[in-house]
Amino acid sequence: MKPVRFLAVTFALGACHPGSVTDPAAETASTDEFKGKIAKTFAESTEWWPEKKQAPKDAPNVVYFLIDDAGYGTSSAFGGLMETPTLDSLANHGLRYTNFHSTAICSPTRAALLTGRNSHSVHMGLFPVTATGFPGYDGILPADKAAIPQILRENNYSTYAVGKYHLTPINEITPVGPFDRWPLGIGFDHFYGWHLGHTDQFRPNLYEDNNVIDVEPNHKHVTTLLADKAIKYIANQRSLAPEKPFFLYFATGATHSPHQVEKSWSDLYKGKFDKGWDWYREEVLQRQKKLGVVPANAELPERNPKVPAWDSLSADEKKVYARYMEIYAGFMTHADHELGRVVNYLKEIGELDNTVIIAIVGDNGSSPSTQHGSLNPYISGLDSNKQVAEALKNIDKFGTEQSFSDAPYGWTQATNTPFRQWKADANSEGGTHNGLILFYPKKIKTPGIRNQYGHVNDIAPTTVELVGAVVPESIKGVKQKPFEGTSLVYSIDDANASSRHTVQYYEIKGKRAIYKDGWKASVYHVPGTDFAKDVWELHNLTEDFNERIDLATKNPEKLKELQDAFDTEAYKYNVYPLNDGAKSGTRARSAFGKKDKIVLYNGVDQLLNFSGPQFLEQSFAITADVDLSTAKDQGVLFATGGAFDGLSLFVKDGKFQVAHNTGSKIAHLESKQALPAGKVSLKFELTYVAPPEKSPNTAPAGSEAIFINDAKVAEREITAADIKYIASYKDGIDVGADLNSPVSDRYKVPFRFTGKLKSVTIEYK
Repeated sequence: MKPVRFLAVTFALGACHPGSVTDPAAETASTDEFKGKIAKTFAESTEWWPEKKQAPKDAPNVVYFLIDDAGYGTSSAFGGLMETPTLDSLANHGLRYTNFHSTAICSPTRAALLTGRNSHSVHMGLFPVTATGFPGYDGILPADKAAIPQILRENNYSTYAVGKYHLTPINEITPVGPFDRWPLGIGFDHFYGWHLGHTDQFRPNLYEDNNVIDVEPNHKHVTTLLADKAIKYIANQRSLAPEKPFFLYFATGATHSPHQVEKSWSDLYKGKFDKGWDWYREEVLQRQKKLGVVPANAELPERNPKVPAWDSLSADEKKVYARYMEIYAGFMTHADHELGRVVNYLKEIGELDNTVIIAIVGDNGSSPSTQHGSLNPYISGLDSNKQVAEALKNIDKFGTEQSFSDAPYGWTQATNTPFRQWKADANSEGGTHNGLILFYPKKIKTPGIRNQYGHVNDIAPTTVELVGAVVPESIKGVKQKPFEGTSLVYSIDDANASSRHTVQYYEIKGKRAIYKDGWKASVYHVPGTDFAKDVWELHNLTEDFNERIDLATKNPEKLKELQDAFDTEAYKYNVYPLNDGAKSGTRARSAFGKKDKIVLYNGVDQLLNFSGPQFLEQSFAITADVDLSTAKDQGVLFATGGAFDGLSLFVKDGKFQVAHNTGSKIAHLESKQALPAGKVSLKFELTYVAPPEKSPNTAPAGSEAIFINDAKVAEREITAADIKYIASYKDGIDVGADLNSPVSDRYKVPFRFTGKLKSVTIEYK
């Protein structure tokens, strides 16, 4: 016999029933701490109110500003050629930290930033979407290592987050939660942003607090929306609770792909990168020396083997690559402008001087995309020798909502100047060395440079010390463990103070390193190779800050000392077991697990693709049960993905149609006959046949068919290229509409279904 489920729903219809009884024990428990006097009448009684929490005396507001995927040589604040006047101003009136480090990749950096602990220690060794069942990698932030918003809220701060979060377990990003590890669950009063690693900048997957937001097209750029919301939060807070300080976490989508920004911003850089990436590296290095953010004797490492010399490129390649960089730079400058709006607002309301602003220019180094850059999945899927020509035909689309742009390898290395390698290379300064700016007028009297070693896990303890907060012994009944980072406050008044953060490990997908007292041992692990055969390097960062000289063979004793230190840290902080083959987006990690049948009802909120049903390399059927009252009924029944890849089932012109978008190349199936009136079953079926291993994209991979009331009405064969684009990371899963961007060019979003849609059933075979 199946268990009976009960859904508890309470309706408030008015006053209590006169015959209702209140539990006296409950009332007694609620008055245990009452310190007034209760008599029979109000006149004989004495009121008492519990004392309100108080923030530390003169506690400042705190703003964290985090830019995504920005190498050390991007922003002008650290010598880059991307103009960032707001960051420049904050740095010129504050401190530039030149020896600051991230974890080399998105989620681990954010986990360490917000908790003050090592990323593996708080179970975020990689991404939530790659979670595995080990303490360092399950993606579940532990309750005994509370995040900075929880700590500050316990100290009577208002707390707000806008932008990229990227810390929620994938199976929990649903309209029914659980919400314990959403932003509000870790201490934020309000959240406005997105959960995954990136989102379309013009058509984002947005959430507010614990709710999905339906964003119609043609709205503002998402970074502008974030600044608008941040200012609104601050306005409400200062108006209604001026006695409280606030904490704002502002994490942009810039400069993670997709590089999208209004043309007015990218055109600021028209022609400014025509000299190429080799020139950029040399120019930036000289600017960095002039600023004092690199040693005066610094030299550039050799060009990465993947990157050709700029002078060896064709005229078409130069034109395409330079335009990618113009978009990239405009994207960064626009993000800086939106931060400037928040900073100017704080100045207007008289709060800027009483605000700590901690700006981190990059949660890791700049990100490597492809040799030629990427405009959309279709062009990136072409043979290498065809990509530039096709991109050139579409160059006017770069940076627009019709693009999902990212820059070529050459610009990745250039924007990481003066370091080698890039994002995800945890072994390299190019992956982990980022700029840090600390602005606090009340504390910093003499702006300047600080060279002390720092790590992203230092920011939370720095914040606690700066504001005079107290870390509670317990939060929500859970005893707290200490920070693992080191406060940087000691360095504010003493530029020559010795570094207090003396040991720090790094690890991402088996690439690993250990820093200790100015020395660094590291290994570039190639996925799929034997960890035991990895070859370690050794660098004296005091003399060789950008890792040009390998001392491993000359100083094996020091190398062994550091290897042992890595082992100690790795066991201590949950780094083991090493895993170089972590995969994203499997059915098992979704909210539905490996259920063979999923029923979605009309009215369900949008699901993220990794959280919802998965369709990668799998036979499946999608059936929509509808009631067509008129021949004019139309709209989307089910959609997954968007304009760059995905699948959509819809009714239009009286026909059942399916669009399969494989990287902006769209194939349609359409019924020839008109749909009957009344209750109708509309089914899409994909039969997958695994192509030969290492097969080309054109290899057969099965077929697709559509059915009306179980009668097949259209069919086509599919290729290996088709099947891989049904698991989109670029949009969501919608029932009864297609939100954000359209899968098909035959309709405009949201194209809501006008008939009656009972449910959509997904069945795996």
